[in-house]
Amino acid sequence: MAKPAKCISVADAKAIQKNWNDSRGADIESALGGPDTFEFTYNIDELREYLDYVEDQATKQGIANPGVRLYFAAYNDSKSHRATVFMCPSETDDKDSANIYTIDAFNQNGGGWPPKKYE
Repeated sequence: MAKPAKCISVADAKAIQKNWNDSRGADIESALGGPDTFEFTYNIDELREYLDYVEDQATKQGIANPGVRLYFAAYNDSKSHRATVFMCPSETDDKDSANIYTIDAFNQNGGGWPPKKYE
């Protein structure tokens, strides 16, 4: 299998993750009085299952080429106040496409603690 066209090098990934930690990550840590989660692990089979679900449900709704949008979020309950991310389907992969609110979002992921920097 060929490498996907939108892959970035490990060096580039390290550089942009360091930039996030040095800018936004530092501000978040300062505001919260400590670190927050900033990396999340997904099971590949569960990701495929969600993508297949989105594709199936979108097709049933007449949407031929859905995309998936990733959102930053934060819990606010008795278990956690940490950051998280969730995915939701969009009508296309265009950055300005509308979300599809008739298909559920995907959130069950795990963030390492303490978070693992990509360095």
